[in-house]
Amino acid sequence: MTNKETLLLSKLQKPNLKNEGFKELISLYKERLYWHIRHIVKSHEDADDVLQNTFIKVFKNIDKFKGESQLYSWLYRIATNESLTHLKQIAKRQQITSEEANNNALRSLESDVYFEGDTIQIKLQKAIATLPEKQQLVFNMKYFQDLKYSQISNILDTSEGALKASYHLAVKKIEAYLTKD
Repeated sequence: MTNKETLLLSKLQKPNLKNEGFKELISLYKERLYWHIRHIVKSHEDADDVLQNTFIKVFKNIDKFKGESQLYSWLYRIATNESLTHLKQIAKRQQITSEEANNNALRSLESDVYFEGDTIQIKLQKAIATLPEKQQLVFNMKYFQDLKYSQISNILDTSEGALKASYHLAVKKIEAYLTKD
């Protein structure tokens, strides 16, 4: 853990400083976690909901964090799990498959006033949506957030070699999707 994370964690684990520490944690990680979540759930409103759920879960469970990984890895893991759970809940509620829910999210992305991408971004998002879930996660974390394989490994609890292979396959599939007519 970095010195900054260690200081923040010590605040979070002291009852009289927990609220102050939590405000710092939100300030430090809110934007990065939002975009991580947004790349998974696609919708701005859903991303806001999942981000809020993520921070609630972090607040309730910060005492259980042992410091065996970096704090941001733990936060990203919670955000990832909350995002995937959210997508599964949507699919279950609508009685559709996860793939159908993902496709619906992509269709709504085109009319999302918070989406600032152009037609190429939409096509890239559609290409990413064709990937298996793990490849989507790895690609999003590597391509959009520029995380290192060691960081992704901590977040997804997978070996770096497997992540490199997943990313390589994802890139090849995306290239094939983007160049087909």
